[in-house]
Amino acid sequence: MPIIKATDLAYARVRVPDLDRAEAFMNDFGLLRSARTDKALYMRGACGDHHIYVAELGPSKFLSLAFVAGSEDDLRRIAGLLGASDVETIEEPGGGRRVRIQDPDGNTIEVVHGIERVQPIDCRCQPLNDARDGLRRAGTPARHEKGPARVLRLGHGVLASPNMAPMLAWYRETLGLLLSDEVRGPDNEIVLSFNRLDRGAEYVDHHVFLLQHGPSSGLNHVAFEVQDFDDLMLGHEHMKARAHDSVWGVGRHVYGAQIFDYWMDPFDFMYEHWTDTDRMNADFRGVLDGTIESANGPWGAQVPERFFTHSHE
Repeated sequence: MPIIKATDLAYARVRVPDLDRAEAFMNDFGLLRSARTDKALYMRGACGDHHIYVAELGPSKFLSLAFVAGSEDDLRRIAGLLGASDVETIEEPGGGRRVRIQDPDGNTIEVVHGIERVQPIDCRCQPLNDARDGLRRAGTPARHEKGPARVLRLGHGVLASPNMAPMLAWYRETLGLLLSDEVRGPDNEIVLSFNRLDRGAEYVDHHVFLLQHGPSSGLNHVAFEVQDFDDLMLGHEHMKARAHDSVWGVGRHVYGAQIFDYWMDPFDFMYEHWTDTDRMNADFRGVLDGTIESANGPWGAQVPERFFTHSHE
């Protein structure tokens, strides 16, 4: 039995040398300011999470991923582990309680509970008049406005590691994550491991945490869900017009099946827009013998080398 079963991914926390540039990039990417202090920036999506991205002021560094605990009791269980902090009050916008602990690679993981909820922002999408259901938008013209994508929520975090087996064991035994799909290399070594939340019979995203093999540990990317395909493409055009650094996309993934678009921020952090995903419950048993070539989806550009080699400590 795992120590707890995390219920969600709360936010990614990074450190950047310029909060103004970080906020400008995230505005272009489709996030909105929830709060800002002299020392940190808190950005939200359209859903009810107080924040899904935190940038602290200082030299560029990946600081942590935060997972949601289902209760205060779960926080106390994590706090009882060797090397974990005590349960502490979060003295920053949104409040709540947390425990901090390090994974086997030394990455800080925050386990949080009770962070303030905020009013969701209405994001209406235009239904498609497709060949099967051609009257879903009957009599109503579609009008799409140029501008940033509308980020809804945080979907998943991706870490790179040279120590795949102990890292995967820790996330599954500590946070209760379940294996979805696994891709192996020519020597049967684990190259990519997609892991989802365990919420029993409830259907969840194909993965909330992806671990990929790399020569050094650190953050590969953080992924945010957007409204729909039109919204993702509007975001792509907006990011391109603002001369941001496009990494990979637009394309369709194999594992999880997301339509994706990846961008690099000014501080060498990589972020993904995605829409559409497979959703699985605890009964799902995925592919355990995929090949690295299968990382290239059914359409879109092939995966660039820097995507697989990127790691931000």
